[in-house]
Order: sequence, then structure tokens, then C-alpha cells
Amino acid sequence: MLQEFFDKLRPSFQEGGKLHAFRSVFEGFETFALVPNETSRTGVSIHDAIDSKRIMSFVVIALLPALLFGMYNIGYQNALAANAVAATSCWAMFLYGFCVMLPKIVVSYLVGLGIEFTVAQYKNEEINEGYLVTGLLIPMILPVGTPLWMLAVAVAFSVVFAKEVFGGTGMNIFNPALIARAFLFFAYPTKMSGDNVWVSKDTWFGLGYTIPDAQTMATPLGEAAAGKMGEMSFADMLVGLMPGSVGETSVYAILIGAAILLITGIASWKTMFSVFVGGGLVAWLFNIAGMDNAVAEIPWYEHLALGGFCFGAVFMATDPVTSARTESGKYVYGFLIGALAITIRVLNPGYPEGMMLAILFMNMFAPLIDWCVVQSNISKRAKRLKP
Repeated sequence: MLQEFFDKLRPSFQEGGKLHAFRSVFEGFETFALVPNETSRTGVSIHDAIDSKRIMSFVVIALLPALLFGMYNIGYQNALAANAVAATSCWAMFLYGFCVMLPKIVVSYLVGLGIEFTVAQYKNEEINEGYLVTGLLIPMILPVGTPLWMLAVAVAFSVVFAKEVFGGTGMNIFNPALIARAFLFFAYPTKMSGDNVWVSKDTWFGLGYTIPDAQTMATPLGEAAAGKMGEMSFADMLVGLMPGSVGETSVYAILIGAAILLITGIASWKTMFSVFVGGGLVAWLFNIAGMDNAVAEIPWYEHLALGGFCFGAVFMATDPVTSARTESGKYVYGFLIGALAITIRVLNPGYPEGMMLAILFMNMFAPLIDWCVVQSNISKRAKRLKP
């Protein structure tokens, strides 16, 4: 029935049809709903049972646990700031967080997909499916206090300058979602850091509490950088009921997403595992170095549970477009991301996070890592040749 529906509409969107100007939009929705039945016309190709849109759909599914928990945490932090946690039901907290996040997700997709549709139609190409994931990632890695207009500007900047100028999905050098966050961090630093951006202070449809502007909430890493680390247990860090970017606080929710990505074969366990090894090792070395630094004194396992480390390792570092593609290179790439993220945290007290810059920095070197691995394999094979 769904196939018949699209078959009836197709003539209107083909060459000479009344809606030919929206051909790319029609094809985008059709291929999202149904697996395309077209095959390659030239060359030798290997066909898989899954296409890129289905891969992106699995990633979106993997993001849902972190997103749903983030919605609940938004309401929880709002009630906590108002000293009304006991008087607020779990459902009311989640509903408030849902109402806060829904406009951000809608704006992200409207702006991003609008640009994608326009570019595809102008270039007479198919719509790239990569933004299905990016459109959800961007609101999840931003502070909840980010205004909608800033989100729209960051999305437009990311799609145009981090993606389309390189040729679209599969051609970009840097992770588009992280480019959006980096753009906001450097363009509007007061709106992206500090203790005033982690709690939603608006009431939505009569939900939530009105929080005074003077009320602030600091992230655990922010408190550590200021030398006043709170009494939060490691178990609390795993649960994630603490201030932070919307989708990055709950380790348990992120691990559920990691399991989905690994079971379906979407993400590389080599990259993911290496990020944790690199981060844990460097955090342990700083921990035993005896530095006069509050962040360096954080146990290595707590470093892995705080900030955006877990989220970056699972959903950002494993991006198949911007990460290393050789099997050996994935170990090196992931290890250096984890090591660099902890190094930035410890040695730069003004920026206690580190994961965003570490991944973007290693995005630049991923092709070099792959080139070194390939050249090493060529050299080894050349040595095995008989004179």
C-alpha cells in the first residue's frame, strides 16, 4: 500500500510534472520510507542488505535512551533548583524536559534539512541522509539554556561550512555536530559555559518552576576546575542526575546506545574501546603524578564518567566518515582522542571538558593515520617479495 502511494505521486515530481521543483524532497521521503529498488548502472559494486538511511536510523534509535533520560534530567534539574524535587512527580519532570527539547529538535531539523533540500535541488542530486543523525546530535550536546536562534545559526553554519562545501555526506572532514558546538563555544562563550547555562529557567505550558536568574548550577567538572568538587559518588555519576549537556550525563543510557551500535555492527568497537583506554591511562598518570591540580586528582574512572567523555567515545569518535577507516588505525585514532581529551581537561582549567576539541583535532589527522597504516602494510608486503 505504501509503495502504491508513492507510485501514484511519482509522476507529479518527475521531469515535466507539476511539482518537479520538489523532486529531491519526494525522493528523500520515498527512500526514507522504502528501500530503493535501483541498482548501480556502471562498474562493479557489492550490494548490502542495508543502505545508509537504515544505518542512520539505527544510530537515531541508539540515541533515544540518552535523549529520553536527558529530557527527564532537564525537569529534575529545574525542580532541584527550585528545591521542589520531592513535590514534583517523575512524569512532570519528564514532560517539562520534553517540552523544552522538542522546539530545539524541531528547529535543528527544519534549518538543517531545509538547507539540505535546497542544496540537493539546486545541484539536482539526491538528499543526503546524514543529517538524520546530526539533527538530533546537535541539540543533545548543547547546554539546555542555549537559545533557539543560536541553535539555528549553529546548524546553518555547520551544514554549510562543515558539510556542503566539502561535497555533502561522506565527504566532510570534521564532525558536523561538533563543528556546531565549537562554533557556538567560540562565538558565544558566555552562553556555552559557566554555571548559568545548565538549568532551564523557562516555564513551558505551565510546566516547570520559574528559577531566578541568580540561581546557578555547576557541572561536576566545572566544580573540580574551581577547586570545589562536590560529594558526588561514582554511582551517581553513572546515573547522570547532574548538570551537563542534555544527552551527555547518563553513562547507563549511553551504554545502552553503545550496545545497540555494536550489536548491529554500525560502530567500531576498536575505536570506542581505544578512546576509553587512552583516556583512562592518561587520567591515571596525571592522578599519580601528584600535581597541584584539582582536576588531575579526579580518579581515572570518574574522568571517564564525567562530562561528554562517554558520549563522545560512543557517538562522535566512531563516526565512520571523519574517523580512521583502517582497522589498525582505529586503535591509534581512538587512543589519541581519549589521551588528548584528558590532557586538555587537566592542563586547561578554563576549559574543563576537552572531548569536543580532542575529536575535532583528531579528525584532521585521521587521513594521516590511515595513510601511515597503508604505507606500513605496503612496506611489509614489499619485504616479503623475493628478489
